[in-house]
Amino acid sequence: MRSRVAVASGVVVAALVVALSGCADAPPRSTGAASDSASDYCARMVTNSGGLDDRSFNQSSWEGLQAAEKEFGIDAQVLVSTGETDLAPNVAQAVQSGCGFVLTVGYELADATLDEAGKNPDTHFAIVDETVDAANVKPILFDTAQASYLAGYLAAGVSKTGKVATFGGGNQPPVTLFMDGFVDGVAKYNEAHGAAVQVLGWDKASQDGVFTGDFEDINKGKTVTQGFIDQGADIIMPVAGQVGQGAASAAAEKGGVSIIWVDNDGYETLPAEYQPIVLTSVMKNTGDAVVQIVGDDIGGSFSPDPFVGTLENGGVELAPFHDLASSVPAELSAEIDALKEQIVSGAVVVESPSAP
Repeated sequence: MRSRVAVASGVVVAALVVALSGCADAPPRSTGAASDSASDYCARMVTNSGGLDDRSFNQSSWEGLQAAEKEFGIDAQVLVSTGETDLAPNVAQAVQSGCGFVLTVGYELADATLDEAGKNPDTHFAIVDETVDAANVKPILFDTAQASYLAGYLAAGVSKTGKVATFGGGNQPPVTLFMDGFVDGVAKYNEAHGAAVQVLGWDKASQDGVFTGDFEDINKGKTVTQGFIDQGADIIMPVAGQVGQGAASAAAEKGGVSIIWVDNDGYETLPAEYQPIVLTSVMKNTGDAVVQIVGDDIGGSFSPDPFVGTLENGGVELAPFHDLASSVPAELSAEIDALKEQIVSGAVVVESPSAP
């Protein structure tokens, strides 16, 4: 497993929310059973610069930690980074709280997590969507290419123009993993049906495509999507955090265009006005993973072995079609279900250079 600690160039960090401050000291971690040790346990989370309500992995991670707080009766708090200069201080503050578990989110926090883990070997860390190699850090990773493969097959089967598109916030493995799967899913549909659906925005062979350069500027997402629509694309998959809301806006204004959301179910997390244009979502069940890992830690069974979410273990999945279910023929839906089973069984292998 290679370490991914390099920050891609050109990523613009935007300040969106006010950081939470003040983490009270907590007792040291107990290693007894979860029911006995939960009252002596606290956890802290640090967001990346995308903010807490990013409709993406910060939000899902915090929802998971809140669920763990409720399930295990622990104390959980979050520190929200408002810019690049907040990242390392917030991780340090989380550690200084005295809590035994610190959850960090995204590649921006890799260096700070590695640094604090080295200085605090008795503190357990987990990091979402990034690999940090340390004995006390557990990577939380997702093979999103598997679910994106299904999304690409779906998009190709539903498209009326024969053109679909995807774009990212930055050229980084957790982003391009979605895009690789999407492109391969379209190719699979073309092979199965003798079709020639085109994908705009990503070339898997060259690992290059369209990126906005950040994960916060909604206007950039709208501009990029309008460009795809002008080229004839009628289904767009943004992999760009909040930037993706701009794609939803452009699709809603145009009419006859739908989007595929990522990370969580966009039908539930995007503003309600966009529900009619959300075809599906490529979901990472980050919250469930966080609950499991916190429970293991409380019970004394923390391990630095990566958690990798797949279709088989339910860590990734395709969301329901919601309002657009009538646009998905029963035959196509059945093909997607069969394809999922083939991926789970290993009969179909979804490959990407960014795979965890």
